Order: sequence, then C-alpha cells, then structure tokens
Amino acid sequence: MAGRANHIVLLGTVLASAVATLCGWPNTGHAADESPRPEIASPFPIASDVRVAGDDKQTRFILDLDKKIPLRAFALADPYRVVVDIPQVSFHLDTGAGTVARGLIKAFRYGLVMPGGSRIVFDLAGPAKIKSAYALDPAIGQPARLVIELEAVDRTAFVQSLAVENRPDLRPAVGTTAAVATTVAATAAPKPADDARPVVVLDPGHGGIDNGTQAGGEAEKSLVLSFGLALRDRIEKAGKYRVVMTRTDDTFIPLGDRVKIARNQSAALFVSIHADALPRGEGDAQGATIYTLSDKASDAEAERLADSENKADAIGGVNLTEEPTDVADILIDLAQRETRTFSNRFARLVVGEMKTTARMHKHPLKSAGFKVLKAPDVPSVLIELGYVSNKDDLQQLMSENWRSKTVGAVAQAIDGFFAKRVVSAAPGN
Repeated sequence: MAGRANHIVLLGTVLASAVATLCGWPNTGHAADESPRPEIASPFPIASDVRVAGDDKQTRFILDLDKKIPLRAFALADPYRVVVDIPQVSFHLDTGAGTVARGLIKAFRYGLVMPGGSRIVFDLAGPAKIKSAYALDPAIGQPARLVIELEAVDRTAFVQSLAVENRPDLRPAVGTTAAVATTVAATAAPKPADDARPVVVLDPGHGGIDNGTQAGGEAEKSLVLSFGLALRDRIEKAGKYRVVMTRTDDTFIPLGDRVKIARNQSAALFVSIHADALPRGEGDAQGATIYTLSDKASDAEAERLADSENKADAIGGVNLTEEPTDVADILIDLAQRETRTFSNRFARLVVGEMKTTARMHKHPLKSAGFKVLKAPDVPSVLIELGYVSNKDDLQQLMSENWRSKTVGAVAQAIDGFFAKRVVSAAPGN
C-alpha cells in the first residue's frame, strides 16, 4: 500500500513538472517545505501581499509576488465572475484577504486547483470586462506584480466580451486548464485484475481553492483531509479492502470527478467526509450527522447543507457538471433504488458505531440531494463529523484522540457493512 501511495505522489510530481514544461512555467521539482528554513528557497512563486483599489466604474487588483509569472484571465456569467489561472503559487496573504468588497469586486478566492496550477476567482458586483491583465517584472525596489484591471459594462457588452463557449446561452465547454484538472483528478490507478478485494473510496470534501466552512482559524478542507488519511491508514492496515482517495493533498476536485473516481474504480462503497457550520445568527447546533441521497431533503437544515455543498464546482470558477437528460434521470432513478437500500443500511451502521465515540446530532440520520452521492451503482454516504461553528465540536475535530476513536468506529461500520453483504449473498439467504 505504501508503494502505491508513493507512486501516486511521484505521479503527481511528474504531472506538475510536465504542465510546467508545456506552459513555460518554472519547474517546481518537489512539494513546498512549510517549515521555517530560510536557507531553502521555496520551489513555488510566493504571493506576499494584495491590494484592491478603485470604484464601481473601474477597479484594479494587484498581487505582489517574488517573481514574474504567466497568467490567463477570462470572465464567466451567471453569476458574474472573473477567473485568473496561474502556475502553482504559495499564497502568504493576511487572514481574511478577499473577504472585503471594493468597487467591482465583491470578494475573491484563491488556492490550488490542480497539481502545478493555482486559481484566483473574483465574484463581481455586476457585469464588468477585463480591461487588462498582465504581469510586471520587479523594478526599482518593487516586487513583481500581477495586475487585473476591470471596467464596468452593461449586460450586453459583457456577454459579447465572453468567449463563445462561456456565453450563458450555450453549454459551457471545458477549457484547457479545467480539462487538465479533470484528467489529474479522475485518473486513479485502475483496480488490479487479480485484486478481488472490495474497493472503498474515501472522499475528503473541498480542497484547494475551496476551503469549505471555517472557524477558529481552522478550515474544513484540512480537518476532513486529516480524518480521511487516518481512516485510509486504519483500513489499509487490516488489508481487507482496497482504498482509493479522491484527494490526498490540498487540491480542488470537482464534484463530478469525485463520483467518476468511484464509478471508474467499480467501488463497493463511497464515503464522503465533511464538517458542517451554521450560518451566523441561526443559533447553534452540534454533533455528527450521516446523510444519504434523497430527491427531497429530510428537513430544512439538510436542504441548506446540500445546496451549499452542491455549489462547490462554482467556487472553482468553471462548473464541470453536466446535467443528465430526462431519460437518463429515469434510468438513474431505477438503478439507484437498490443502491439507496445499501446506502441506508451503511448509514445506520455508521450511526450505531459512532455514537459510542462521538457526540451525535439530535437527528443523526438525514437525507438530501447531494451531487456527490449520485453514483447510481455505488452505495454512498456523506458523514458530517460535527459543526466547526460549535466550540466543543471544533475542539473534538482538532483532537487526535477523538479522531483515532472515531476513525475506528467508521472502520468498524465498514466491516459490518461488508460482512452483512457477504452473508446476504451466500446461498440460501
């Protein structure tokens, strides 16, 4: 198993180097070392400061860097956004950068969107065109800079300024950068022909540019990745199942690709791992919740959470999800009936095991229309480990002792699920 993990890490490094070579970007060579060693140069360009200036007619965005980098900028409609694709960058910006509105920019997000590539996404206050987008060399004591200048226009002019494939009256095409991200995300090593073990896909939510919920200086994407990796290690140690991760680092993976990974691997079980948060002013909630797929949400809170999670692709700037036709909807619904039975059975097992180690929500079993659970032939659940908006839950999520116990509970539920399926499939049952 360790050899496979090393192979995946090596593959990611090779892909990143290939992207860098093809695009003329600096070859990063290896992952950034986050420890404070001033004698070792960062392998990635470093973004150290950001400024936004202007008004609702013209707005300028400036990002300070330690070296000049190439960029590609384009606009998207509904909602109005501007996306800037750049080589992989280490963002060393102040906490809260991007959350304050100024001029034409309501907010912006930034982060890793694929190995070797980062992305900045601007949410716009209204239609605006990219007046100019360029990078400057360092000069006269000033750092290298990335500059984006926006200018307000009316809706008609905005739509006309878009690339044809991005115009709202046409289905969005997948651009070059998005296509590379999809290839990297969905290309997990195929299941060996001689490996008869069931495949369990673990899906730590969010990642890269998509932080998920945040509180107390902690991001959901990091908390659930730590849990997912610990669960993988626990399952692999037993050796009964082959484990595939949708992500093993801080990378953005579109929702559709997470489902594709499960289906391409002929997964026997898909477990998506998240942590919830109540919007400010809506009271408090605590405890873990296990979700299964349903077209009709079990309650208003489940519907709110599903709506929030299903917007993850838009955070990445380009929505890669293709909506099925009416006929496909009917066929998928038929195929999902048995799958939902297995999903519900596993959800009950998880609740039964987790309640011995973790605080559970007052209604721990819920259902909603999560896109990530829509593989018609793979039993799937989404585990909300707790609420990062609740102080006690957040403390648990950060506790290694709690994580170890809860990982053990979920692993036990997986054992129970497969044991039941084997018994059910035996002759005479």
